Amino acid sequence: MSTKTIFEPFRIKSVEPIRWTTRAQREDLLRAAHYNLFLLPAGDVLIDLLTDSGTGAMSTHQWAAIMEGDESYAGSPSFDRFKKSVQNIFGFAHVIPTHQGRAAERILFSVMCKPGDVVPNNTHFDTTRANVESAGAEAVDLPLPEARLPETQLPFKGNMDVAGLEALIARVGRERIPLVMLTVTNNSGGGQPVSMENARAVSALCHKHGIPLYIDACRFAENAYFIKLREPGYADKSPKQIAQEMFSLADGCTMSAKKDGMANIGGFLCTNNDILARQEKDLLILTEGYPTYGGLAGRDLEAIAVGVQESLEEDYLRYRIASTAYLGDHIAEHGVPIVQPPGGHAIYIDAKAFLPHIPQQQFPGVALAAELYLEGGIRSVEIGSLMFAAAARMELVRLAIPRRTYTQSHIDYVVEIILKVWQRRALIKGLRLTYEAPFLRHFTAHLEPVD
Repeated sequence: MSTKTIFEPFRIKSVEPIRWTTRAQREDLLRAAHYNLFLLPAGDVLIDLLTDSGTGAMSTHQWAAIMEGDESYAGSPSFDRFKKSVQNIFGFAHVIPTHQGRAAERILFSVMCKPGDVVPNNTHFDTTRANVESAGAEAVDLPLPEARLPETQLPFKGNMDVAGLEALIARVGRERIPLVMLTVTNNSGGGQPVSMENARAVSALCHKHGIPLYIDACRFAENAYFIKLREPGYADKSPKQIAQEMFSLADGCTMSAKKDGMANIGGFLCTNNDILARQEKDLLILTEGYPTYGGLAGRDLEAIAVGVQESLEEDYLRYRIASTAYLGDHIAEHGVPIVQPPGGHAIYIDAKAFLPHIPQQQFPGVALAAELYLEGGIRSVEIGSLMFAAAARMELVRLAIPRRTYTQSHIDYVVEIILKVWQRRALIKGLRLTYEAPFLRHFTAHLEPVD
């Protein structure tokens, strides 16, 4: 059916109440949380756009599958169904379940990296970078030069700089690069997609030098749908066919199933290398659990098995991409600076352009996120100098939309609050750090307003 109106391709079967707070209450709550939205109680958040990771609503088919969950410690049939579903899409020989994506990253980099190594990526996200660095390696971002300009319009702004990758290999030597990662979609780069042409070029260069290519597959379904919409030659292919083609270019992947796995917990690590798989499973047993459950309950494996397939349904993806763009387009038409074009899972406000009077060292992204909470109880997340310190390329505020959770009315409210803050942006003050952890500091940092 072809209509102008794209609506939610589901009916609401169960609801959860959300609690209103006053501005005075939010001022006290924010102060008690040291101006860090991660430290807020979720019950005091009205619209929670902190992350789309594990915060979506599961389908009736997923809840039904949960009842099939088998909790056997070893050899559970739930693992067999999980593995079959994952291999149907991803195609890799070995599927290793983990409790979430960062556990897959830790195992991968612990096995493949050593001090002094270099791991290129189109753009590392926070846990990816932290796990690379924890293994003693250097995380190098190779986005397109144009991707560093939020206002630039490109259909595949998440692509890796292939010439930059070739130059890096020549400069540091192939022996120092244990693997290359390609993140789809490019989260830290504004949720921007990667083209099949770019993935193919990166794969060819990696294989020319004998370097394994791994895909950070958190939002693989959204990336596949962007390829269908924007890349010549793919309009008649299904999202599943497109995803299968992309994964065929790689040697393995990491996955947080809390994103396009449509589940509330879980992830996996895949590889085609028998020797690496054995080493990874040994480390998995040490820290996660037996290889047929990997830190997950059997019911979680069942939910992921259904969820990865549901994430590729065209009706869902059409709604998902359109609803995200709806938020971005409505605030951009009033002058709010965002990363263009709108991404798949989130809208990224350019906090540096929104608050040009706040210097980088006073965390304009954190200041803007705090103001959105004070004005309307909306929780978002800074992706900038607090999260990435010296590695920050931009100062962004990400509004990540949970899957199948909020309606258009909720998004209309978010638009209204953002525009109210936009009108009085000159009054917003910067923040300074009073406490920071030695790694992933944005999760637990304490800040206070600058006088």
